[in-house]
Amino acid sequence: MIGKIKKVPLRKLWKKEDKDFSHWLSNNIDYLNDVLDFDLSVENTEEKVGPYRVDIFAEDNYGRKVIIENQLEKTDHTHLGQILTYMVNLDSKIAIWIASRVVDEHAKVIDWLNENSPDDFSFYLIQLEAIMIEGNEIAAPLFTIVQKPTLESKELGAEKKQYAQRHILRKEFWGQLLEKSKEKTKLHSNVSASIYSWIGAGAGKSGIGYNYGFTNNYASVEIYLDRGKDYVEPNINKQRFDELFKHKDEIESIFGGKLSWERLDEKRASRICFRFDGDNLLRNKDCWEDLQNKLVDAMVRLEKSTSKYIRDLD
Repeated sequence: MIGKIKKVPLRKLWKKEDKDFSHWLSNNIDYLNDVLDFDLSVENTEEKVGPYRVDIFAEDNYGRKVIIENQLEKTDHTHLGQILTYMVNLDSKIAIWIASRVVDEHAKVIDWLNENSPDDFSFYLIQLEAIMIEGNEIAAPLFTIVQKPTLESKELGAEKKQYAQRHILRKEFWGQLLEKSKEKTKLHSNVSASIYSWIGAGAGKSGIGYNYGFTNNYASVEIYLDRGKDYVEPNINKQRFDELFKHKDEIESIFGGKLSWERLDEKRASRICFRFDGDNLLRNKDCWEDLQNKLVDAMVRLEKSTSKYIRDLD
């Protein structure tokens, strides 16, 4: 015989979250364990946290402290704040938020917390429903995990943290370099430090810039020729590059070294550059001062050796 499933209002089974549902769950924690990838043992209900009380305080089979916050209504800001308060003050590594309906914005917050919290922190958002078979008066709880930590979310969070750290380091590097540059040339005096891998100043012709580059493996000074997408055919960038290349020997003689002449035929832009190779340059702050001095010196020589020829371009 097959029956039809019918949902049962939660308040019909449990009138109050604290006195009814929390106590029922603490005595029937196996229902929740069935959907988790670890087992919980309840330590206490209504555990005191200063003037507050967490619904259920538990421990999993790995010895990690767990807080469980229950709602028989949809998720709200108040309970989200309580969860964070309880985790910090009870030194918990796992938070489980149970609610009858999950608001999308709160699901996104839990997802963000799993991405950006330390690897040993985990946040679970679980939807609670009650069902019964029509004609049968026995109701059963239905727990559905809406959000949980995954290996992918933790890896993504780690990547975001590294990305943010690179931004911080680059901005610090550029700030120091620009201060040194002001002592030697006015070329980049109006440029501000940025989070990107390059900074640049105009060379006096639209579409031509004197740029600094900085990555983990090299730093560079360059002339970058890119007049923009409106000048693809005929490609003025290639024309300008070819004109400068005619003076390659004179330019390199004044510069005092060989430059890398990169016409980049497969791309719209072209480049003339001088690079300083290295390893882990971004995080190796001990090398920054010497590298910045070399870059500023190379930029001064690059401008001196090319500015006359750039002025003569169409």
